[in-house]
Amino acid sequence: MKMGNYIGHTSEEERHQLLIDHLKGTSLLAERFASVFDAPEWGRMAGLYHDIGKYSAAFQRRILEDGPRVDHSTAGALLMKKIKNVPLALCIASHHSGLLNMGTKFSDVTDGTLMGRLKKELKGKLDYSAYRQELPEPVPIRKAPAFLYGKDQFYYSFFIRMLFSCLVDADFLDTERFVNDGKVQRGVFFAYYATFGKPTTPINQKRQEIYQQCLDAAEKEPGMFSLTVPTGGGKTLSSLAFALKHAIKYKKQRIIYIIPYTSIIEQTADIFRNILGDGNVIEHHMNVDYDKDYDKNYDDDKKEDDGLNRKKLATENWDAPVIVTTNVQFFESLFAAKTSRCRKVHNIANSVLIFDEAQMLPEPYLRPCIRSMGELVANYRCTAVLCTATQPSLETYFSRIGEGLKVREICPDTQGLYGFFRRVTYRFMDVDSLESLVAQLKEHEQVLCVTNSKKDARDLYQLMTGDGCYHLSTFMYPAHRRRVLAIIRQRLQDGLPCRVISTSLIQAGVDIDFPVVYREIAGLDSIIQTGGRCNREGKQRTEDSIVSIYDLPKPMNRIPAFVRRPIEITQMVAKDHADIASAESIKAYFDQLHYTLGEDQLDSKDVLKRLEVNKPAFTEIAKDFKLIEEDSRTVFIPIEDDLDNQKILAQLRSGVCSRSILRKANQYMVGVYENQFRKLEEMNKLDALEFGLYVLTDPAAYDPDTGLVVNMEDGIGIFL
Repeated sequence: MKMGNYIGHTSEEERHQLLIDHLKGTSLLAERFASVFDAPEWGRMAGLYHDIGKYSAAFQRRILEDGPRVDHSTAGALLMKKIKNVPLALCIASHHSGLLNMGTKFSDVTDGTLMGRLKKELKGKLDYSAYRQELPEPVPIRKAPAFLYGKDQFYYSFFIRMLFSCLVDADFLDTERFVNDGKVQRGVFFAYYATFGKPTTPINQKRQEIYQQCLDAAEKEPGMFSLTVPTGGGKTLSSLAFALKHAIKYKKQRIIYIIPYTSIIEQTADIFRNILGDGNVIEHHMNVDYDKDYDKNYDDDKKEDDGLNRKKLATENWDAPVIVTTNVQFFESLFAAKTSRCRKVHNIANSVLIFDEAQMLPEPYLRPCIRSMGELVANYRCTAVLCTATQPSLETYFSRIGEGLKVREICPDTQGLYGFFRRVTYRFMDVDSLESLVAQLKEHEQVLCVTNSKKDARDLYQLMTGDGCYHLSTFMYPAHRRRVLAIIRQRLQDGLPCRVISTSLIQAGVDIDFPVVYREIAGLDSIIQTGGRCNREGKQRTEDSIVSIYDLPKPMNRIPAFVRRPIEITQMVAKDHADIASAESIKAYFDQLHYTLGEDQLDSKDVLKRLEVNKPAFTEIAKDFKLIEEDSRTVFIPIEDDLDNQKILAQLRSGVCSRSILRKANQYMVGVYENQFRKLEEMNKLDALEFGLYVLTDPAAYDPDTGLVVNMEDGIGIFL
């Protein structure tokens, strides 16, 4: 073929994108992304040579004449091998399949590793040498980022993942620009931070002091911070104020607010939207994964698969100024291998990271999580804030990473704040059945009861009768929970009866104020978080605001270890400390929890050890790094009288998909675990869409009070 006639992509309208245009466009984007962490030349070269296998006659026949499948990603990897650049070889070889395992010198050409792929010979129809007509020969990169020198292999593997993210996002974005005829929307940061009016009550005056301390701390050099403020101290707005001012001063590209997967994130996102505008905030908790498992035939680029490729373009890449997401999304992405999960990772660099309720980092993965947080701060220009009412003892783990990771407390008078914001009295009690618990709850006009499991929450709610009873769990789609929370707030404000049964999702990040609260015994941090929903505004005397900690009789062997262990440690701490909400009690709880688990159990899958070797197994590590062990599926709930809902559903059914559509669809999605999904499927209550989502087909399977009706008799899912 003549120079300038090589095709990279085709559209449904039979438009052609020249291969050289795609390579240059991807190269410019990847160079810009990688420049954030001082590796622009690496990004430029990855983009420029990632698709040179498309110069082969076989690929051109495939894309123009619907020919057979062709491996086009090995070519660029082989070219990088010639200049001895292993990171670029791995990124290019993996850019469709997902990050490959490195492999060894004994790897076979068909075993799905980089070393195996590099043994493949591309001759005849797969000859890609025509790239020389349009591209210069690559030359070795003389300068690696400074942090790659003299460090262990974790730094190296993290760099590869960042570089891979730059490449796949640039590849997707340039392809999206072509598919959409030059139109790609991206977020732009803004110079704005929240302000408050004059506080008129002692509590609001103290909140204003905390807010001002956050603004003052935002002037300090980037790095690690902690914000230890008791529940009710206004951590959400104050931490946002810190993040916005710090981001503006130090030219950070975005703010990422990370919340535990057991929390409601919609309220936080709504608060931020009200302050910053709807278009500046992305709320990301569901995951739609279009990646196939890696297969030995390498890439799947048939012309008829372009529709799937367009759907992959719609995967989330966090290109907005403010992201509100979950621990699951954030950390699993940092250890992922699939292209759709890795795509967003480079956009974490040069950001302000707020870890809300940092004590809820999952213990089995605590050391890898902390190591990745430290890496982002040390080498990728991030500032991190550990924001919590019950600060765990994490400083020791950060100090092991490096001397530069000293954690600076934004509000140093922690003891004084604990004393000031003490608004409740905790008491332990026994109940012999749900029925006896219901009898106690009915004695109160306004009361919140938080359970450990979805099953108990639903069973308890169904025993409640009378006006003003409400239920909250993650079996309700987000927009539904929003409506119920709005009703609850209004009834509390109007002094009307309001009895709420909820799972732990309400205990953190939900601005709501009950005079009386009941909490099933749990980890001490969870109990104190729930206590923050009682007498939040200090309208009652502390001794009259009771948080009752109840213990229902049930076989402990049926309770998962991740629920049982914190309960047992709470009981131990309560025996030795009269005030379970004191700073001393909280420290004792976390010290005992981490001691009981031991170093090995804080990295239960040996993730760090496996990443600190010369040839890390990226694919296997990604499979093992699961904050929630049980796989889940996503179900879209159709609502007939909701025009937005029906419009989104029509788009999803017709195959029209984009990031904006999926972001809107999030508000109507419910996550279910595998055993629950199978039950719904067996009863013919689901309709599979073509790209990983399912639609509920039986209206009766969604209860207007309690949400999706699923099997809750077994499985870890009943506790989450």
